[in-house]
Amino acid sequence: MTRFNQTRRAFLAGTAAAGAAAMLPMPAFAQSGGGTLRLRLDGDIDILDPGYMTGGIEIEAQKQCLPFLAQYKREGGTFTWEPTYFVERLEQRDSTHIDFTLAEGLVWSGGYGPVTASDVKYSYERMKGTDWSGYFEALDRVEVTDARSGTIVLNKPFAPFIMVTLCHGPGAVLSEAAMKEVGERFTTKFPAICGPYQLELTPGQRALYTPNPDWTGPAPAYERVECPIITEVKAAELAFEAGELHCTEVGADTLARYSANMPEGAEITVGGELQYMWLGMNTDHPKLADKTVRRAIQHAVDVESILQGAYSGTTTRSYGIICPGLIGKRDSTRYYQYDPQKARDLLAEAGITGLDLTLRTLNTQERMLAAQIIQANLAGVGINVRVLPLDSGPFWEMGQESKGDTWQELELWLMRFGTTPDPYEATQWFTSDQVGIWNWERWTSEEYDSLYEEGIRETDPEKRHEIYVRMQEIMEETGAYVWINHEPEAFVHSSDVVVNAAPSGELNYRRFERA
Repeated sequence: MTRFNQTRRAFLAGTAAAGAAAMLPMPAFAQSGGGTLRLRLDGDIDILDPGYMTGGIEIEAQKQCLPFLAQYKREGGTFTWEPTYFVERLEQRDSTHIDFTLAEGLVWSGGYGPVTASDVKYSYERMKGTDWSGYFEALDRVEVTDARSGTIVLNKPFAPFIMVTLCHGPGAVLSEAAMKEVGERFTTKFPAICGPYQLELTPGQRALYTPNPDWTGPAPAYERVECPIITEVKAAELAFEAGELHCTEVGADTLARYSANMPEGAEITVGGELQYMWLGMNTDHPKLADKTVRRAIQHAVDVESILQGAYSGTTTRSYGIICPGLIGKRDSTRYYQYDPQKARDLLAEAGITGLDLTLRTLNTQERMLAAQIIQANLAGVGINVRVLPLDSGPFWEMGQESKGDTWQELELWLMRFGTTPDPYEATQWFTSDQVGIWNWERWTSEEYDSLYEEGIRETDPEKRHEIYVRMQEIMEETGAYVWINHEPEAFVHSSDVVVNAAPSGELNYRRFERA
């Protein structure tokens, strides 16, 4: 989960039944001979401006057309960063200073001249006044040393700055001169570009990437990238199997089908598992104010049944909000395990019989299946659950005090947040000041708040790991969480295409390769 609407993106889940998919004819996968790569977009690009974007596919576009100083790098099962080819040097000198030198010869389109350190200064300092300002809270200023060199100066130690800010969409660099000419904001047309591709949008139909004639850097593996808009995951899967796409994201049922029987000429690539899903409980609600009742619910839910029944065994079991590959990832729960008899004993201890609760969830296939399994689990210990499916709009507003009074009625809900590859991002939503915003469980902890600040400052990986493990223990001990899973950002693709995906799932076309 991120700080803004734009990265509270509509989390893709629902797909058609696996049985119907299994009846499809043998796929005729597209081969990538020639210079064109065909990929799917899930909707129109609305705002390309890094300060006001929605995220997702807008970030994909920025990666092709704008400079970035850093990019994600996978090392075994973990994620780290590396400099891009837009810089000769990117070095964290100490906890508050990051030095950079831009590559020589980078030129903006439209006659706006070379890319300079002043452009970096303008871009990052501008972000402090935009919708994505949260990513730049630690930025004090950018000092310009010469035309191509400078120093990013932080106002406090902020360990995840490179991973969370510079590698992600907010880290895009813009042309200061071009931006001032267009009034310092833009929507669907870049004022100036510096990257291997230029972008042409046809609303409702496609995005087309063709060579940027002003580009002087390394050539990408594919000359053109065609991205038709296909809103439904299942329709995109069928387009792939018909040979119309080289790569697309897949749903849980298709991932299970392919994993069991991978067709010739196709492969699966997982960008990351930076989603975390849980069953949440409102600690302020009279029915759930007693922690003994919440602990009973924790013991009553069979998570393994959810993983198999709702996700076809394609997701990783969760033990907290820190996702696979990140510092602070846990491998077990501390305060509960599936034990229906323990749940019954705890309800008896609390003097509870005939408890009726409402479980709210997004109305998608996997979420509804998960909710029904939880409903059956709780019925087995004497708790009656009504499942209430909701569309995206009312669901994302229901726990926010600024959006109405629904938060007072919340009892149980299924929630999934997405994150960037650093534990800081996931932990920020459960601090005391998030009660009534995104901390819908509505508990507070001075220790948790203190550890949150400590985790931001700490640069030692082992110490950070212990901090984030303890923070998840605090959350779990409240009784307000049943951890469920981490859904993968999984892509099926032609075997002659090497996919490059950020841990959070955005594709980077310029970093695709030919097998």
